[in-house]
Amino acid sequence: MTYCVGILVRDGLVMLADTRTNAGLDNIATFRKLHLYQTEGERAIAVATAGNLAVSQSVLNILTEGLENPETGRIETIHTIPSMFKVAQFVGRAIREVYRIHGQSMEQQAASFDVTMLLGGQVKGGRLRLFMIYPAGNFIEATTDTPYLQIGEHKYGKPILDRAVTSDTALYEALKLGLVSMDSTLRSNLGVGMPIDIAAIRRDDLRFEISRRVDDGDEYFASLRERWSAALRAAHQAIPNPPYDKP
Repeated sequence: MTYCVGILVRDGLVMLADTRTNAGLDNIATFRKLHLYQTEGERAIAVATAGNLAVSQSVLNILTEGLENPETGRIETIHTIPSMFKVAQFVGRAIREVYRIHGQSMEQQAASFDVTMLLGGQVKGGRLRLFMIYPAGNFIEATTDTPYLQIGEHKYGKPILDRAVTSDTALYEALKLGLVSMDSTLRSNLGVGMPIDIAAIRRDDLRFEISRRVDDGDEYFASLRERWSAALRAAHQAIPNPPYDKP
């Protein structure tokens, strides 16, 4: 299990991902699920992955090593494609290529071809965008009405985002809310675990303003967790008890 979230706001984009992978209760490992591709001043792109680790890694390898464009015959990579929409299409093609190679044999072994990705970033000349890409290679895009997208174990972290995030939320406020969303998921699902990888891109800056791993010793995240818990306790205690006396 995993939890990844992307939040697209007026000022920029925030991406967060945990790092836990489970192959049983006694086999827990840490793998990076948030991958950054940057050519400063030209493009800054982040890809977060959920699902089968072998499938995800195969897709990521194609993104960097390249895939032939059937129209031009040229080898394309995530570093050469000229727009974010075309990058989303390229990631979808990479997923379908991995399925073409491995899908049938995985199904014969009763293994699930399960991969979902968040793709966010900006290429010079285009706008900052955020997509969710499905196992079939198709995708949806975040909008001003729905400024965040989640993959993996999303239900525990969704309520805070629904209540607090809008397209006008400031960039670092969005990062804070993303961390609260991650903390809610960490507390409720053992399949999601530390450390957390975070990244932030300011609109039209074409570089990662933040690229950081948050581990158990991070003072800010520890303070955020305690303050959020205390604020929730104070909030429910401040609400009057229900006036439902016995008839």
